[in-house]
Amino acid sequence: SLASTAITCFTRGLDLRKGTEDVLCPANCPLWQFYVFGDGIYASLSSICGAAIHRGVITNAGGAVRVQTLPGQENYPAVNANGIQSQVLSRWASSFSVIPATKDTALEAVGRSVSTARPSTGKRPKKTLVKKAGNKDCKADIAFLIDGSYNIGQRRFNLQKNFLGKVAVMLGIGIEGPHVGVVQASEHPKIEFYLKNFTAAKEVLFAIKELGFRGGNSNTGKALKHTAQKFFSLENGARKGIPKIIVVFLDGWPSDDLEEAGIVAREFGVNVFIVSVAKPTTEELGMVQDIGFVDKAVCRTNGFFSYQMPTWFGTTKYVKPLVQKLCSHEQMLCSKTCYNSINIGFLIDGSSSVGESNFRLMLDFISNIAKAFEISDIGSKIAAVQFTYDQRTEFGFTDYVTKEKVLSAIRNIRYMSGGTATGDAISFTVRNVFGPVKDGPNKNFLIVLTDGQSYDDVRGPAAAAQKAGITVFSVGVAWAPLDDLKDMASEPRESHTFFTREFTGLEQMVPDIIRSICKDFLDSKQ
Repeated sequence: SLASTAITCFTRGLDLRKGTEDVLCPANCPLWQFYVFGDGIYASLSSICGAAIHRGVITNAGGAVRVQTLPGQENYPAVNANGIQSQVLSRWASSFSVIPATKDTALEAVGRSVSTARPSTGKRPKKTLVKKAGNKDCKADIAFLIDGSYNIGQRRFNLQKNFLGKVAVMLGIGIEGPHVGVVQASEHPKIEFYLKNFTAAKEVLFAIKELGFRGGNSNTGKALKHTAQKFFSLENGARKGIPKIIVVFLDGWPSDDLEEAGIVAREFGVNVFIVSVAKPTTEELGMVQDIGFVDKAVCRTNGFFSYQMPTWFGTTKYVKPLVQKLCSHEQMLCSKTCYNSINIGFLIDGSSSVGESNFRLMLDFISNIAKAFEISDIGSKIAAVQFTYDQRTEFGFTDYVTKEKVLSAIRNIRYMSGGTATGDAISFTVRNVFGPVKDGPNKNFLIVLTDGQSYDDVRGPAAAAQKAGITVFSVGVAWAPLDDLKDMASEPRESHTFFTREFTGLEQMVPDIIRSICKDFLDSKQ
């Protein structure tokens, strides 16, 4: 019998080298991550263990599977079986089937791995691992938004696919390199494939070849908005801390407006490039509803994010400069957003006029603001200080780096009860909480929450905080004097000062405060 080879959840049929091979699938593979094409006969692009579970040969507890290589075929069907939804594939160059492996093979698999178990027959030179890893210097998750409208037509659509293929090859797609997906814009956007579907250039090339022309209006704005919102989720393969990029190919001009889509993309931290081809001629300008469409959509109007090609013919010389742009990690100015690049310190009034139940409402308010942000070691951070005449750091910026932990720390804050010395508390927070992060990359915000008159001066300490680069928001409840609140707030004071008579009114303010923080963040970046 054959010796079994231990494989991973993601080993595909095309990773095996023999006509018949016994493999050992691990336990507890995440079912939703499996890519399986077909039913019974699977495209070799499929995960072997995924196909084996789909076929019922093993369960998610893993086990031994015999893989038989078969010729390629057309029309692999999509079938839902054993918790896995297989997918349609119109054609692939090779296939495989799975059956249970004989019992005695499983014992020999211990300690062997794919790389050592392959016989070196000299027929096939060993593939270097570099190809699989991809170009590690180019860190990017890219959605190519291709033009599938009547503007471009079938003939130029094929030229666009050729150009896209050349870009994909030159990028150096691989597990540790760039990952790409494709969305077609026409009347309605269609996500053709996601970042997680392919990790090798030749698979991407095949998938590009298979793209069919849809036709319809050039609703690029609609497609751009859809892509920015839906494409880059973690479950679709986006990677944490890697720049998100959308490259929009546009033949002529869009039928719809790009402005809103551009705003959404920037808010989602996506860097938008526009590659405009055959831009409108003087005679055509009358048909273009917004001549400045490129500037509305790109990440920044500094020239870096727009790219022009006169026609779809002879585009080879345009491939390399575009790839160099897409791999310029440090130029991706839109990756940082207000959601993932700020520190918010909360200064909470624990004086005796607040009372236990209102204090809880203050904590709910803080949680609701914190919830909106992407809190992580490389993202936004939260800290909290409670004050009376004294100050107590509840937690600093580096104490908790996940949203769950931050929210649970907020819930566990105990009410102090005492006097009100807001000025001292601001100075304490600037020194002890913001001091350690003052040279960090994130923009700093302080939200002061109080229900009454301070016994000390607030103006001096607040001015010092602002001078240290901290944007101050003041939120007053009940007896907090408006003059104090305005004295503490950053300029323009109207948009940084909030007040409500009742503690129950805090909840309604949350969206406005988040919006103001994001506006400040964007203004600071222009």
